[in-house]
Amino acid sequence: MTRTTRNWLFLFAVILLVLAADQTSKRLIVDNLRLGESRQPLPFLSPFFQITRSQNTGAAFGFLPQVGDLFLIIAVIVVLAMLYYYPRIAADARLSRIASGLICGGALGNALDRLTYAHVVDFIHYQIPGVISNVSNLADHAIVLGVILIFIESWRSERARPNAEPSPTEPPATTPAEDTIPPL
Repeated sequence: MTRTTRNWLFLFAVILLVLAADQTSKRLIVDNLRLGESRQPLPFLSPFFQITRSQNTGAAFGFLPQVGDLFLIIAVIVVLAMLYYYPRIAADARLSRIASGLICGGALGNALDRLTYAHVVDFIHYQIPGVISNVSNLADHAIVLGVILIFIESWRSERARPNAEPSPTEPPATTPAEDTIPPL
């Protein structure tokens, strides 16, 4: 099997894992909780974390709820762009390969919700009492993790790349001929 084939199989495996986890968890929520109902799987964390069934017609974390159909189109465009970009990822950029699968799987998971339910099913409820309360899902978290991994990979490759220009605190590099004093 060629490296290219292995890379594509890896991408599709990550996408399928994200989709399976996302859609299975959402199906469990839809089948077992009414809209707005909450459960505390870990009672000692209940002030900060609980499962609350919610629906979202906007983007991740409830952003722009009135333009849900636009986000369906954006999700398809993002997946197509990631598929176009994928073969151009450097051979040693493993984090970017994982990130591509996470982002595609998350985008497809939320797109599938929009097509199935006309909204995205959210249920992971994080809160800091009096500060923030947010309900999201595994697809949202996969997308965010994917973006973070791309930033990490980019930062690591930038740090590993030799500097093209000397920094302002370093003197410019000289060659041995420049170090000699010319004859008078």
